[in-house]
Amino acid sequence: MRVVGGKLGGRRLKTVGTDAVRPTSDRAREAVFNMLVSLGLPDGAAVLDLFAGSGALGIEALSRGAAHTTFVDWDAVACRTVTANLTALGIIEHATVVRADVGGFLAQHGDSMDLAFADPPYRFDGWRDLLDAVNADVLVCESDREIEPGPGDEWRTHRVRQYGTPVITILLRHAEAPCGE
Repeated sequence: MRVVGGKLGGRRLKTVGTDAVRPTSDRAREAVFNMLVSLGLPDGAAVLDLFAGSGALGIEALSRGAAHTTFVDWDAVACRTVTANLTALGIIEHATVVRADVGGFLAQHGDSMDLAFADPPYRFDGWRDLLDAVNADVLVCESDREIEPGPGDEWRTHRVRQYGTPVITILLRHAEAPCGE
């Protein structure tokens, strides 16, 4: 796995090396960031990478100009892998790595973020709670299915794309929707 674009493009990333972690493919990451550019992201953004795994999504955001990324994962090996990747790339000062359950972290840290990534295991069934808890303008979800906001929800679907099994759903807060969307 490698960083796809930005100032660190082409640099290799360590992976967690377990079946419990399913890294986002280079192709899917490139497509996600191409879609985010139309929203003015990630340049200068505060980013949250939930279920971080190797940290590939948050590192890609840093490579493409994000100001800071907070990586959250409950797994100690994943947190060590993210830290090793950040250190090897020389960008650790632009990141915070937190070992915590994502739900517990979100309940305690309500800081507003410009962009959040959520890439939980496919068996994850807590999307409703996650959507209610994430305080971000844009949320990129990766799952084996489209993530649909509920009626009356503050989120709206911006784009949905499928890359093999993974389905990428980009959600925007209603108040943050670009004109004409």
